[in-house]
Amino acid sequence: MKTHLVWLRNDLRIHDNYALHAACRDAQAKVIALFIATPGQWQKHGMAPRQAEFLWHSLQDVQAALAQKGIALYQETSSDFAGAVESLMAFCKKHHVERVFYNYQYEVNERDRDVQAERELNKADIEVQGFDDSLLFAPGTIQTGGQAMYKVFTPFSKAVIKRLQQELPVCVNAPAAREGAPLARKPALKKFDYPCQGYDQTLFPAGEDAALKRLRQFCKTPVGEYPDRRDIPAQDGTSRLSVYLALGVLSPRQCLHRVLAEHPQALDGDRAFVWLNEIIWREFYRHLLVAWPALCKHQPFVDWTRNIRWQKNDRHLQAWREGQTGYPIVDAAMRQLKTLGWMHNRLRMISASFLVKDLLLDWRIGERHFIEQLIDGDLAANNGGWQWAASTGTDAAPYFRIFNPTTQSERFDAGGDFIRRWVPELKDVPDNGIHAPHEWAKKNQQKLAYPAPIVEHKAARKQTLDAFEAAKN
Repeated sequence: MKTHLVWLRNDLRIHDNYALHAACRDAQAKVIALFIATPGQWQKHGMAPRQAEFLWHSLQDVQAALAQKGIALYQETSSDFAGAVESLMAFCKKHHVERVFYNYQYEVNERDRDVQAERELNKADIEVQGFDDSLLFAPGTIQTGGQAMYKVFTPFSKAVIKRLQQELPVCVNAPAAREGAPLARKPALKKFDYPCQGYDQTLFPAGEDAALKRLRQFCKTPVGEYPDRRDIPAQDGTSRLSVYLALGVLSPRQCLHRVLAEHPQALDGDRAFVWLNEIIWREFYRHLLVAWPALCKHQPFVDWTRNIRWQKNDRHLQAWREGQTGYPIVDAAMRQLKTLGWMHNRLRMISASFLVKDLLLDWRIGERHFIEQLIDGDLAANNGGWQWAASTGTDAAPYFRIFNPTTQSERFDAGGDFIRRWVPELKDVPDNGIHAPHEWAKKNQQKLAYPAPIVEHKAARKQTLDAFEAAKN
C-alpha cells in the first residue's frame, strides 16, 4: 500500500486544506500526517508564549479531527528548520512514504527550508507537491499592467476584487473517513520544549470548530456593523479571527465564502465589504513578502528611511512597553497587549505611531515586541502594520502624518470606557478630563497615581519631522 504524508505547519485544519485534500484523493493510499516542532527557530523568530500555547491546543485538536478520519498525526521535534528537514527525511524513511504533500509558507526562512526539503525528497525519489493554500491567490498572480507586484494597496484590492468577480477560489471539503476510521489510538504528542503561557480561552477558544463557529456568528449581523464599530476599542466590533488565520486553523477562502453566503453583494461594495477588504490587506502583505524578501530581514521598503537617526532611550521604551507613558489611550492599549496577548487594531496603529513618531524609537523594536506578545502574531501583517505606521513601508502613511494620541483618544474612546478598563488609576476622572488627565488634575487641584506624559506631543512631532526630513535630504 502506498503511503502519503501530509506535512502540517501553519495549516492546522481538516476543512479546506489543499495539501490534505490532495493526499486523500487516492482512496487506496495510506495517509498519515506529521508536525515538526522547532523551538529553537521559534525563539529566533520571537514567537509569543501565548501563541505557542494556542498552537499546542490547535495541534491536539487537529490530531483528534484527523483520527476521526482514520489519519494518524505524528509529532517530531527539531531545534531549527535545518533539523526539521532531517527529521522529515528520517520520518519518511521509517514510514516508507512515497509522496509528500504540504502547503507553502512565504517567509524567507520557511521558503529556504522548503527548497531544501524538496531537494532532499527528490534525491530520495519521493514525490513532493506544494500548494498555495493560505491565500486567495498565489503570489505573483495579482500584478500591474507592467507585470509587477503592486506597491500600493488600493489598486491591488481592486485587482483582487475584479478577479473574485470573475471566479471565486474553491473551498475543498474535509477528507472522507478512510479505512480503519476512527483510529483506536493516536500517536503521543509531546508538549513543546518552549515557553508557553496561558491565554483567555473564552476570547480565543482553540480548534477548528471554534473558528468556524466564530466566523459564522460574525458574518451574520456583526460584519454589517463592522464599518461603524471596528475603530471603537471599548466595543466588541472586530472579528477576532486573526488568531485562527495566523496558524491556519481557518483559511481566507472560508472567510470569503462565508461572508458572501450571508452578504451576496459584499464584492460590490456593501457594508460587509469593509471587513472583506481586511482579508485583502492580509493578502497584500503576504504577496509583498514574496516580491520583496528583504521585508523578512528587518529592512524598510522605502530606502531613504534607512538614514533616519533613531533615538536610544531605554526609559521611554520601558514606559511604552509597560503602559506608563502618561498618554491614557496608549497605556490602555499596551496593558491590553500585555494582559491578553492581543490588541485592538486601531490601538495597534496608535501605539505604533506613538513609539515611532512621538518617541522616535526604531520601528523594528516595536515590531519585535508585538510579535513576542501577540497570540495572533503574523510576520507579514505585523511588519506591514509597523512599516505603515513608521512611514517606511509600501503604501505607508506619509511621514508628516503623525497621530496625536490625545485626539485619537477623544475620537475613538470618547467616554473613556476603554481607558478606565485598562488604566484603573483614572477611573474617577470624568469624561471631559480623561484624555488629558493631568491637565484636569491641575485645574481641579487633584492628585493622580498616574505618570505624567513622558514627552510633549507638539515638541516630539517637530523632532520627528526634523529627523525624517534630514534623512530624506
